[in-house]
Amino acid sequence: MTERSFVPKGAANFRVDYDGPPRDFYFLLLPKLTMLAFSSAVEPLRVANQVTNRELYRWFVMTEDGNPVRCSNGIMITPDTALKNLPKSATAFVCSGIEPVDSTSPRITAWLSRQRAFGCQAGGICTGAFALAQAGLLEDRVFTLHWENRPAFVESFIGLEPTGNLYEDDGGLMTCGGGSAATDMMLAMIEKDHGKDLAVVVADMCIHFRSDSRKSLQKSAYSVALSSRNQHLITAMQFINENLENPVEIDDVAAQADISRRQLERLFKKYVGVSPAQFYIDQRISRAHALLNETALSVNEIAVATGFSSSSQLSLRFRKRFGKSPGAFRKSWAEQTDQTEGG
Repeated sequence: MTERSFVPKGAANFRVDYDGPPRDFYFLLLPKLTMLAFSSAVEPLRVANQVTNRELYRWFVMTEDGNPVRCSNGIMITPDTALKNLPKSATAFVCSGIEPVDSTSPRITAWLSRQRAFGCQAGGICTGAFALAQAGLLEDRVFTLHWENRPAFVESFIGLEPTGNLYEDDGGLMTCGGGSAATDMMLAMIEKDHGKDLAVVVADMCIHFRSDSRKSLQKSAYSVALSSRNQHLITAMQFINENLENPVEIDDVAAQADISRRQLERLFKKYVGVSPAQFYIDQRISRAHALLNETALSVNEIAVATGFSSSSQLSLRFRKRFGKSPGAFRKSWAEQTDQTEGG
C-alpha cells in the first residue's frame, strides 16, 4: 500500500493532548454503495487530523478483489487494497447501498467472520448490516441501517430487528443509517476518543448540524413531510406502519390515536390527501415494492408479509399502482439490471 499523509494542511487549529498511535479504519466498499454515506464517514476523520495537525486517524479503502467499485451514482472508486487480514486494533466498516443482498458474496461474509474472530471490530454503513447479518455478527446486538431497507432486512433475517435510530454503538459494533448519519456516528466516536470540544470543531468544519443523540430517529414520523405536528396523526401513521403484515381495522387505528374515526378521516384528508384506508393500502403496496426489489421472497410470501390474503389480491392492487403484476415488475427490473451491468 502506498504511503501517504493523513494530515492535510488547513487554516483552523485545535489542540489535543494525545501522543498515542492513530486509530485505523478500513472501509470495505461493496458494489452500488451509497457514496454520500461513505464520504460522510471519512471526512470527519480527515477534518479531525487537519484541525489538530495530528495523525489521530487513518483510513484505507478495500474492495473484495482490489478492483475499482462503482457507486450507486455511477462514480468509480479505486481501492487501496483487496481483502486481507487486519490488525486487531482496526475497525472494518462495510459500506453498502442499493441491492445489498446481491452485493455481498460468500467470500466477503467469510472474511468478516474471520476478522471478528481475530479481534477486529466491525461495523456497517447505510445497508452494511446486510453483510454483517450474513456473517453472523448481529445476533443479540443493537444495530441499525437505512430506513428504506428495513422491510427487506427483517424479512431476510428473521429475529434480527434494527432500530430506527441514526446510529448505534453496541460495544464497538458501530452501525448507521447512511447519509449524514455517518457523520453523526463518527462525531460521537471522536468525542469519545478526544473530547466534546474537538467533536464540536469537526462538526463546524463539516458545516454539520449535529444530532443531539444517537437515538434520534432517521425519519420524523412523517410530520415534516406533512407539514404537521399533529400527534394524533403521527400516532395513527406509526400504528399503521407497525401493522402492515396483519392489518387492523380503521376504527382500531382511530382508537390507538385517541380520536374518533371521523376526526381521523378529516386529518388524513387535510394533511395526506387520501383516506386512512387508502394510505394503509399504499403503505402495504410500498412495502411489497421494496420486498420485490431487495429480497428473493416469492410473490406468495410477499403477499403474506404485506397483509394480503392471496397473491392475486396483491397483484390486483400492485398492478393498479405500478401498471404491471409483481412478477412482471420483478422480471423487468432484473432485465434492466442485467442490461446496465452488461453495458
